[in-house]
Amino acid sequence: MTKNTVIPFGPQHPVLPEPLQLRLTMEDGRVVEAIPSIGYIHRGLEKLAERKDFVQDVFLIERVCGICSFIHSQAYCQAIETLLGIEPPARAKYLRVFWAELHRLHSHLLWLGLFADSFGFESLFMQVWRIREGILGLMEATAGARIMLGTCCIGGVRRDVPDADFSGIRSRVESLRADTLEILPAVRDDITVKTRTVGVGVLSAEAARVTGAVGPVAKACGIAIDHRTRGYAAYGDLDFEVVTHTEGDSYARMLVRCEEILQSFGLVEQVLAKMPATPIATPFRGNPDGETIERVEQPRGEVLYYLRANGSPMLDRVRIRTPTFANVPALLAMVPGCSTSDVPVIILSIDPCISCTER
Repeated sequence: MTKNTVIPFGPQHPVLPEPLQLRLTMEDGRVVEAIPSIGYIHRGLEKLAERKDFVQDVFLIERVCGICSFIHSQAYCQAIETLLGIEPPARAKYLRVFWAELHRLHSHLLWLGLFADSFGFESLFMQVWRIREGILGLMEATAGARIMLGTCCIGGVRRDVPDADFSGIRSRVESLRADTLEILPAVRDDITVKTRTVGVGVLSAEAARVTGAVGPVAKACGIAIDHRTRGYAAYGDLDFEVVTHTEGDSYARMLVRCEEILQSFGLVEQVLAKMPATPIATPFRGNPDGETIERVEQPRGEVLYYLRANGSPMLDRVRIRTPTFANVPALLAMVPGCSTSDVPVIILSIDPCISCTER
């Protein structure tokens, strides 16, 4: 009679940038069950947001996650604008897309470098992060900061990008895209990567729906869900495709992110080509009242903001559901049946961000 063994994976492991533990039940060298253990870095940001006024919260919300920080502030500001009944100017919407897509590029490239590193490809890791440094340089040049931009505000954006700078930005984007196209085959076509990812951590489309998967995890199962197609900000004026694959394995999740990188480069170029000449912010007065839900597409998938206001400067409730939280149930469905050596790759394939999950 085979005796099951329970072993802990994490919270400290070379592939985990942030602490997450899975208690793995093993039978004959295979995982039969995984139980998550989270809560290592809970920061209480939702409660803190209720103790500051709604304008101060813009800066706090941006710090929910360092990798997709601008998109958090964008979602929050759009929710407040709904409660106040104001509309940002067209240029502000385009600039929001510009910085949001730079954050998507920065996030996907960061993940791709870590993914290469998990296979021991140190040189490839450095080359991918070299391209990422160019993206961070663009954010610093246009917003004055590399990660926490502080440019999104209620009613629009705080900082403009002069039209005279567009040519230089476009040239830099073309160069970075060329570098990316040169390096992607080294990840996509390598036999070691395929051996470790093809058919590993398979999630069916039905399981993805049942577990509520979002972002590249769902898209890799053939589910074309992307909130940018709703047309918020300036996405309704721009052309892009929702990237999907149908295999549902770790390799497909990598392909989705690689192709989204190229889509984001195209969106940045479209923003520069179509940027309208309007003010960058709409003035507002008063305090928000009522409740609303705002959904936007982060690099990892849908982030949901629920706000409840009472007409005072302080919000009654701020509730955030991040994409990693939504993808943890999908992760638990991927792991059973795999070997212990596959677990790090499968976990990394969902691109977990525990800091924003636990807030």
